[in-house]
Amino acid sequence: MKAVADAPCKAIITGEHFVVHGAWALAAAVERRVKVEASEAEELVIESDGQRSSGSSGKRLAPVARVVTKLSEELRFSPRVLIRITSQVPESSGLGSSAATMVAVASALTKLKGIELATSEISRYAMTGETAIHGRASGIDVNICATGGVIMYKMGEEARKVRFAGSRRFLIVQSGTKRSTKTLIDRVSRMKVKYPGLFAGLANSASFISELAETRLVNGDMQELGRLLTYSHAVLSTVGASTPNLDRLVDLLLALGCYGAKLTGAGGGGSVFAIPREGSTDALIAELKSRGYESFQTNVPTEGVKSWLR
Repeated sequence: MKAVADAPCKAIITGEHFVVHGAWALAAAVERRVKVEASEAEELVIESDGQRSSGSSGKRLAPVARVVTKLSEELRFSPRVLIRITSQVPESSGLGSSAATMVAVASALTKLKGIELATSEISRYAMTGETAIHGRASGIDVNICATGGVIMYKMGEEARKVRFAGSRRFLIVQSGTKRSTKTLIDRVSRMKVKYPGLFAGLANSASFISELAETRLVNGDMQELGRLLTYSHAVLSTVGASTPNLDRLVDLLLALGCYGAKLTGAGGGGSVFAIPREGSTDALIAELKSRGYESFQTNVPTEGVKSWLR
């Protein structure tokens, strides 16, 4: 018998980095997912993208082993399992592939063991792996990957579901540059130390922008939402989260007619989140491909983690 789980990746619409410092952020699950298969084995074995580790060996896969260990110790079952991971997005792309992986691991393993967990508990266990990877993590990634849909999130408070009729279409463009979330969080945090008053003002403004963005998203006012995205990118660039390449990519998307665009996630590379004009998405994807950028459209909302037995 095998348990299978898949979880969506994510995009931060507004509020990244500042969410680590107490601001509200708006996040959405996207239509690229991570699948995890779990089955009984002689020992703990983890396989992903051609890599294989046994026990907690292997630096890259060690955070997954931490999630398995945490679950087995608290829920009192054997950690001798085979975990196979398949992702539809590359690592370090700013789309939460690690969070989706940890959420899917927790969901698949508990399904295999016949244990039912609420999404909040799945998120708690997934944080064990996220913290190992990123150091200080806000928890927004594991929450949106577990619940799906769209959420408003603030550290220390329960995530608030954002509901609206129909769906909204976005474009995600991969910059082709990998980055370290932990490095970027540390870089932005240094600005807080250097300019504490200015940083506090920006964090308060980020919360306000997220609330405005939530309203525009619910109302379907994509042009106004786009303006908020572009403004957010400028702020993130100011605090050190962007790069010249990301700034040029945002500039290109705006020149090609998008309502707005910004980095999503930690920055420093990764991906850009944009709002294309109605009916322009296919042509836009083709144009970006001709310039060397991989991109895909995603409809929001999309479902959260799900698991089943096979």
